[in-house]
Amino acid sequence: MSEHEFRTVKASQQVLKELMVPSYANFGGKVHGGQILSLMDKIAYTCAATHARCYCVTASIDSVDFLNPVEVGELLTLYASVNYVGKSSMEIGIKVVSEDFHQGIVKETNTSYFTMVAVDEKTRKPAPVPGLILEDDAEIKRFLEGKMRRKFKQHYKEELRQARRELDIDKELWRLDGENCRLQR
Repeated sequence: MSEHEFRTVKASQQVLKELMVPSYANFGGKVHGGQILSLMDKIAYTCAATHARCYCVTASIDSVDFLNPVEVGELLTLYASVNYVGKSSMEIGIKVVSEDFHQGIVKETNTSYFTMVAVDEKTRKPAPVPGLILEDDAEIKRFLEGKMRRKFKQHYKEELRQARRELDIDKELWRLDGENCRLQR
């Protein structure tokens, strides 16, 4: 791949539709969250691999909030787009919508950001990815927001590492007052 290669966002956008069948139901009768996560991972891979034109792996998933339950019999539609690219990583934005055919109700069920990394199949090391051609203000905004999320995640990881290094359990036991736990040491 040329290091100056660029591709449009639209060139790798993906849509995945799947009917929610009874075998996807959890004990509460709703579609199991793990089934939805699996579909999200599948579309994230397809979107990333289409952009990078090589094998990709899931590096991380930002929080996934289940906004509305998904019922058996509904049509689930997943939309995926490359929002941001680094040297070998890509942020894939995913929006999930369910549609109840009988009542004509469409509802957003999930959104999330998957970080995917392109991998060289021979060396198994990160591979460079093409840049993004940003064609409108929405794509520019998503790219800038992706860059911010990447910075915030790196900052959060460093702060958490520092806090773990400095944690003195004996000095912090008072923080357990009023918590739903009991010490037995």
